[in-house]
Amino acid sequence: MAAYNEAVTAKRPAPAGVMLSVLSGYQQSDDFRQLAARTRADYVKQIKKIEAEFIDFPLAALDDRRTRAIFLEWRDRMALQSRRQADYAWSVLARVLSWAHDRGLVVANPCTRGGRLYRGSRAENVWTPDDEAQFLKQAPAHLRLAFMLALWTGQRQGDLLALPWSAYDGEKIRLRQQKTGTRVVIPVGAPLKKLLDTTERRSPIVLVTLEGKPWTPDGFRVSWRKAVARAGITGLTFNDLRGTAVTRLALAGCTEAQIATLTGHSLRDARSILDANYLARDPALAESAIRKLETRTKLPD
Repeated sequence: MAAYNEAVTAKRPAPAGVMLSVLSGYQQSDDFRQLAARTRADYVKQIKKIEAEFIDFPLAALDDRRTRAIFLEWRDRMALQSRRQADYAWSVLARVLSWAHDRGLVVANPCTRGGRLYRGSRAENVWTPDDEAQFLKQAPAHLRLAFMLALWTGQRQGDLLALPWSAYDGEKIRLRQQKTGTRVVIPVGAPLKKLLDTTERRSPIVLVTLEGKPWTPDGFRVSWRKAVARAGITGLTFNDLRGTAVTRLALAGCTEAQIATLTGHSLRDARSILDANYLARDPALAESAIRKLETRTKLPD
C-alpha cells in the first residue's frame, strides 16, 4: 500500500510556484536526459536533498537578497558532514535554477558564483614507476589489463569497463566518453598493444572477471582495492591513473593540445591538471629543465 501511494503521488503534477515544480521539470527535461546514466543517478541524490530542505520554497522569493543567504546557510550546514557533497548539492541546485531561469520559469538564480568549499588536491596521488612495477608484479592478469588500459589511454573507469573489443582495430581505440559525449581516437602504445593482442577474447567486452563476465562497477572496485592492498600500495585509486596518464604524457614532452586529444579533457581541464594538481612537485620536470638549459648555455672551462 505504501508503494502504491508513493507511485500515485509521483504521478501528480508538482504544484506551481514552488521549488518542487522546477526540480520536477528539470528531471523531465531533455537537458537532464542527455546526462550520462551515472550522472543522472548522482543528480537525483542531490535533488532529494534539495527537496528535503526547499520543497515548498516560493519561486517568487528567489530575487529577494535574503534568499542567497538562506541557500548558503544550508550549504554550510551540509559542509559540517562533507564539504565535497555540500559543493555538489549547491552546484546541482545552481544548475536546476539556471535551467529554469533560461526558460523564464524563475526570475533569478541566487546560486551563481557560489565558489567552492572543498579544495582537494591530487598532487600526491600519482602512480610512480615503483607503484606501477609493484602492481603489475602482484596483480592478476585481468586487472593488469585494466591497469595498462587506464595508464596508456587516460580514460575513466566507466568507459574502460564498457569498452568493447570492436572499439580496437589493432592500432587504435575509438570510444565515446559516457560522461561528456566526447569522441576520442587513441593510438595504442606498444606495451598496451602487445597485451591486447595476446589477451583471449572471452566476451564482447575487453575487461572481464575471472569468469569471463563483464564487470559491475561495484565488483570491479572491490577487486581493485584488494589487488592494490595485496601489492602494498596505499593512497592511490584507479581514478588516479587518469591523472597519472596526463602527467606521463607531459613528462614525455606532449603539448596540452596533444594530451587533451588523447584523454578527452578540455584544454582548460588539461591545463588545470598540469598546473595545479600533478606536475607542481615532480622533480623530473626540474631535472629536465636544467638539462635543457645546460645544452643551450656555454659552460665555463
